[in-house]
Amino acid sequence: MSTIKLKKDLLQKVKRVAAAGGYSSPEEFVEHVLEREIAKLEDAQSDEEIVRKLKGLGYID
Repeated sequence: MSTIKLKKDLLQKVKRVAAAGGYSSPEEFVEHVLEREIAKLEDAQSDEEIVRKLKGLGYID
């Protein structure tokens, strides 16, 4: 297990959304969101393709 630090305001938002969504914890919500987003990138054949997909999803410029 690893620890990821979030800014205080983002953590509060995560806690609120996780509770409203019925997740057992903020960690469970974050894992679910990350798994769904990473699934969108898993079929990439190269790092360059990952970058293109991240750009297409609006995560990077």
